[in-house]
Amino acid sequence: MMVSAVTCYVSVPIASFRSPRAREYLETLPVPPPATVYGMLCSAVGEWDRNAHVGAELAVGVLSQPRLSRVVRTTWSVSDKRFPPGVEGNQRLDFQELLIGVKLAIGVRPGANEGHPKLAERVSQAFADPGSVSRCGGLSLGESTHLVDELRPLRPEDVIGVEPTWLVPDPAGPLALPVWVDHVGAAGTVYRQFRLQRGSPGDGEPPSEAWVPILRPDDER
Repeated sequence: MMVSAVTCYVSVPIASFRSPRAREYLETLPVPPPATVYGMLCSAVGEWDRNAHVGAELAVGVLSQPRLSRVVRTTWSVSDKRFPPGVEGNQRLDFQELLIGVKLAIGVRPGANEGHPKLAERVSQAFADPGSVSRCGGLSLGESTHLVDELRPLRPEDVIGVEPTWLVPDPAGPLALPVWVDHVGAAGTVYRQFRLQRGSPGDGEPPSEAWVPILRPDDER
């Protein structure tokens, strides 16, 4: 099945996209990083190996104006090496920002160096035949408790009266976001600079400048 591109609608009632620079006060980014979106899509199609679709291209657009909330939560720390994280003194109370009512338009298209099958093809197949997907657990965007409410093809009515805000790669942009995350250490995490750009009212299709490839450190050389 050849798929040139697919645009998804994603809604998440509660989400937080932690800023890489956040420490005691866990502030959220206004938009999920490409790496976070990529991980969610891999989970949605039942892909356990996140290397499977390296090279796929994504576009991220915000369709809503989420409300900002703040909560106090217990977080793990390593203050005393005698105890594991989260035990005794290795926990503390921190403020965390939450986004309420997140609605996104997510574009997925095949990348020039992506293997087969393409991520866009698998997403399209999952929409056409959900029963063909073998996966487990809840689908989340970001933290495991921030569950996705809807993931489906974008419909024309989703963007009526809406002016999307797109995440656009820009070397001079103010947002440093990961496109690939090293879960063992930070050395292998790939960051790119982005800016937010207003799209055309009522148009949920990603602009050409919004597409970004998912690449590992070695892929960028």
